[in-house]
Amino acid sequence: MVGHEKLFYETEDGRYLAYWPRDYKGRKTTLQSRNALIGTYTEKWVKDLLEPLAKKLGLYAIQSVVCEEIGLSSRSPADVALVKKSGTVQRAEDIALIVEVKMSIVWNWEYLPNTGELKCIGDFRSHTGNPGLLRSDSMLKAIGKSINIRVSGYNSSKIPIFIFGNTPISESYYHKVDFLKDAGVIQRFISVNPEPVDNKDYRDIKSTPDEGFVRVDNMEELEDFLQQELKIAKEFFSKMLAKKELGNFIEITAQEGTYEAKAEKFLKLLRSS
Repeated sequence: MVGHEKLFYETEDGRYLAYWPRDYKGRKTTLQSRNALIGTYTEKWVKDLLEPLAKKLGLYAIQSVVCEEIGLSSRSPADVALVKKSGTVQRAEDIALIVEVKMSIVWNWEYLPNTGELKCIGDFRSHTGNPGLLRSDSMLKAIGKSINIRVSGYNSSKIPIFIFGNTPISESYYHKVDFLKDAGVIQRFISVNPEPVDNKDYRDIKSTPDEGFVRVDNMEELEDFLQQELKIAKEFFSKMLAKKELGNFIEITAQEGTYEAKAEKFLKLLRSS
């Protein structure tokens, strides 16, 4: 059982709060201990959320998946993955989809120790801390880990990567997440929180212009996004080439008979250059 002192700040007048309210003038401390607790809880929550879909597709939803060949070590495993075989240690070809979880406490809560009750005292605009995907460090960690997977080798090129959160993202990241989706590095940032604020006048975006970020409002929407990536075999590729060399590759691949053969030839040329 986790003590409330590991999850809540204590104000000078003896209240236990999830975040410091914006108008709080008293002494403040920093809680570090709850980050790991929240991470463990939300990763299991996402695994449980995805298990029905995994079963429907003949897959397993597994936490803390390790696959050294694509940069997923025991120190930095995939938070959750849909895989073809049970177990935390996986081969790249058996990983169908990777999910990184970037969630935190969204609303501000007051814990009442005498009764054990939790009282909601405001959404994330009412307190000083930025939760979930509104934090730049959370966004940068998610992007960095995804890039590390992509650059670990061609074995990761077929695996879709999703980032799950429970908040909107800041406007400064709108273009970045759309570019990451269009470039194929990350397939989508998804918020699974349909109502992140308690004020209906707040402009809570449903998606960025190119849907690099989307808010899903029900399980059907979520499953649609994930299954879109699992239905059709896709490949991530990236290269900086001189236009002459790129044009030569295009000319060579045009001689192949089918679209699939053209794609395979093009990828082979890129990866051998």
